[in-house]
Amino acid sequence: MQLLIVTGMSGAGKSTALKSLEEYGFFCVDNLPSPMLTEFIMLCKSANPPIEHAAVTIDSRESLLSRSPEMVLEEIKKIDVPYSILFLDARDDVLKRRYNETRKRHPLGEAGEAESGVSAERSYLSAIRDEALSYMDTSDIAAKDFSSFIENLIPDFNDTPMAVVLSSFGYKRGVPVDADMVVDMRFVENPFYYDSMRNLSGLDPEVQEFVLNQPFVQTYFDRLEQNILDMLPLFEKQEKHILRVCFGCTGGRHRSVAAAEEMAKRLRAKGQAVRIYHRDIVHEAHDIEQRFEKRQE
Repeated sequence: MQLLIVTGMSGAGKSTALKSLEEYGFFCVDNLPSPMLTEFIMLCKSANPPIEHAAVTIDSRESLLSRSPEMVLEEIKKIDVPYSILFLDARDDVLKRRYNETRKRHPLGEAGEAESGVSAERSYLSAIRDEALSYMDTSDIAAKDFSSFIENLIPDFNDTPMAVVLSSFGYKRGVPVDADMVVDMRFVENPFYYDSMRNLSGLDPEVQEFVLNQPFVQTYFDRLEQNILDMLPLFEKQEKHILRVCFGCTGGRHRSVAAAEEMAKRLRAKGQAVRIYHRDIVHEAHDIEQRFEKRQE
């Protein structure tokens, strides 16, 4: 059996994530108290047929049961099956807006309001976030696109103690809230200004070749690759299981995507476990399309 623990900020999309995981064959339970984890695993194992993939949400509502983050992590570490933690997050302004729009009470907010709730929850979850193998910033992800992002972050439950998460983003939509390292790719000439590449992305060979063959880029990546490899044992020494490196450009579709893909290729060649996702690649495609439609009107 393999277990995925979904946690993170209230309003970041944990319930939506569970719905997506159900589509991929996971047996899902929302808001499971951490002391019930061991019993839940036993039930999954004894089912007929046994449940092979399960997912549960555990979050800051544990504090309402007078349980500290350390107590929650202690229960998680008792698990005797392969497991992984996925942490969902979003910018504070987005979380507050989502709560204000839906008029829901924040579980940790004073009188249920979001302003104090977001701050208190981020503090409560910091220790749990540090244990997460996968991280997802949902600030600019539409509900209809959620499932495809989740698919890229579903763990493979290997035994690798340390993983690198690489992502691309556009500065126009904000820097990812939990990046360990931010790499600004705006020093590279922008493929957007070439008609032949405007509607392509950093996943296309033509764009990748354009970005990677510009002056200084290969030298820059040689040094960056070595810096990342040098940092990994230092993170492990601090008992951190993940290093998040986020590549940014203006829109998050061309240069940052090509850069993240190149670093993933390099690190995998060195035997390093890597996960990769592109936060703004779809949003920027829509923006480009709308921008040029308006010019033609």
